[in-house]
Amino acid sequence: MEIRNNFLPCLRPVGGKEEIAALTQVIESGWWGKGPKVAEFEKEFAKMVGAKYAVAVTSATHGQDLVMKAMGITDGDIINPTISFLTTAVVPLWNNCTTNIVDVDRKNLNICPDDVKKSLKKNTKAIIAVNMAGVPAPIDELRKHFDGFILEDCAHSCYTPGAGSKGDVAVWSFQAVKTMPCGDGGMITTNNKELYEKLVPMTWLGIQSTFSRVNDGLTGKPGYSWDYSVDVLGQKCYMIDINAAIALEQMKKLPTNLEKRRYIQKRYNEDLGSYIETPTWSETVQYYCARVPAEHRTPLMDYLASKKIHTSVHFKPLHKYEITKQNRKYSVADSEWLKLISLPVHPAMSDEDINYVIYWVKEYFNKFK
Repeated sequence: MEIRNNFLPCLRPVGGKEEIAALTQVIESGWWGKGPKVAEFEKEFAKMVGAKYAVAVTSATHGQDLVMKAMGITDGDIINPTISFLTTAVVPLWNNCTTNIVDVDRKNLNICPDDVKKSLKKNTKAIIAVNMAGVPAPIDELRKHFDGFILEDCAHSCYTPGAGSKGDVAVWSFQAVKTMPCGDGGMITTNNKELYEKLVPMTWLGIQSTFSRVNDGLTGKPGYSWDYSVDVLGQKCYMIDINAAIALEQMKKLPTNLEKRRYIQKRYNEDLGSYIETPTWSETVQYYCARVPAEHRTPLMDYLASKKIHTSVHFKPLHKYEITKQNRKYSVADSEWLKLISLPVHPAMSDEDINYVIYWVKEYFNKFK
C-alpha cells in the first residue's frame, strides 16, 4: 500500500460551517463572555445527561477542583485510579489532601474496588472514579466499601448512557479532542441544589455574573446593575459564550460522531482481533486503547509513524510521576500499561483511513512477530 503524504492524527476535533456560523453570531452580538449561550448550554447539557443542575466551567480540571472546594474537602485522603490523566491525582494536592492512587481492573482499566477496599484510610474523604475511555466505573461496587463522597469523572464518557448518574456529582470535559470538543471547557452536573447554589458564584470570585445583572438583574429593574456583594471565596473559571456556542453545535452532532467512533471500534475489533488485544467495548470510544506484547509497543508505534500514522498511550500510570509517586506495588497497572497503544479514532476518519491503519498494523505483525 502506498504511504500517505500527511499524518493521520490519533485524535482530532471536527467542525464546520455550523460552528463558524455560531461563532459569527456570538462575535456580532457583542457578548463574548459568560452570557446567553452559556446559560443555554448548561440547560441543554443537563437535559441530555438527566441532571437537575449544570455549571459550565473552563475545564474538567477546574470542575473537579471547584467541587472539592465547594464540598469543603481538605486535609484528607482522596482515592483515585492510577490509569488516568494527571487531573485526578493533582486536584487532591491542590486541596491540601493526600492523593491515594490505587490499581485498576485488568480488563477495562477502571478503578479496582478490591484495591480501594485495601487502600481506605480513616481520613478518606472522597473517591474520584474515572470512566476510563468511556467505560463506566464500578461505582456500585465502590459503594459496598465506601459510603462517602464519590466524584464521577466523565471526561471520557460524553455521552455513555447513564454516565454521571452514579456518583454524588459528575464532571465532564469538552477539551479539544474529546467527543464533544469546544477548544476547552468542562461541566459540573449534580442533583444537589445546595451544592449547585454554592458552585455558581464560585466560578467567578463569588461575584454574580454580569449577564445575570443585565435586564432585571439584582434590582428587578431594566438596565444594568453594576453593584454586587461577595459572600464566598471563589475562582475565575467560568465558561464563555465563544466556547459554549461551539459546544452547542457539537452537541447536535454528537450522536452522529459517536456512531462513527463506534463504527471505527467495530472495524478494528473485527479486523485486528487476532493481532491485538481489543479493549472493552465503549459507547464513546474516547480512546481505542489496544494492547500488544510490551516488547512490540514501541517498535509498532515507530513503524506506524513511518507510515504516517500517529498513535499514543493512554495513560502512563500516575504513580510513575515524581510529583505523585506512591510507595506501593501496582500489579495490574505496572504490567498492562506497557502494552497500551491508542490507535486513531475520530469522526474525520474515512473508510480509507480505517483500512490504512488496519493494513499497516497487520503488516507489522506479519513481518515482525
